[in-house]
Amino acid sequence: MMGSNLPHCGMTNENTNNDYEMVIQFKPDFLGEFVWELPELHRIAQLLERSKAGIVFGENVKKTVGTLVVEMHESSSLQRLVRFLEILDILASTQDYRILNAGKYYLQTQVEDNERINHIFNYVKDHFREQLTLEEIAELANMKVPSFCRYFKKITNKTFTQFVNEYRITHSLKLLAEKPLSITEVCFESGFNNFSYFNKTFKEYIHKSPSQYRKEFHHFME
Repeated sequence: MMGSNLPHCGMTNENTNNDYEMVIQFKPDFLGEFVWELPELHRIAQLLERSKAGIVFGENVKKTVGTLVVEMHESSSLQRLVRFLEILDILASTQDYRILNAGKYYLQTQVEDNERINHIFNYVKDHFREQLTLEEIAELANMKVPSFCRYFKKITNKTFTQFVNEYRITHSLKLLAEKPLSITEVCFESGFNNFSYFNKTFKEYIHKSPSQYRKEFHHFME
């Protein structure tokens, strides 16, 4: 569950087994500006607040909610709204979730910035395995390199290099968890062309080595 203004991409690509995805988008005030202040909806209001940092739910919750999402899609009028509120209530009630701590990625963008920043994010998503230079990204944004660097830091509160590294590390986490690849293969599949730099960057962000992360993840799953 992603709160407002969190940059993200689709969940279906060549690295997943998903044939399609269903997305529910809604404005926080879609039922009115003060509706979440009602005592009956207090825990949903708390859920919306937590979603600002991104939330991932456990498998059982996802299966339950997934069924309801399909039912909601096939419903009409009032029944669709009822199903949606039921989904929010389930997500608000469960303890089987993990905060992604993505709140630091919250974007304070103006409307005119959205298209430009989304264009950059999507370019990184499609080309993160390649060598990305500030010159080509600045040109993509129709800006000079110094101006682009200031702009990107202002919008995201990080440098472009930090953003790309974080994207690559996030991708490597998925590969380590789901693919029978060697650590070296994960390194290059994630866009790093230097194994030592990959290890160093991974430890900076995850505070453990890639091999340790994989071992602990598999132990947890077992």
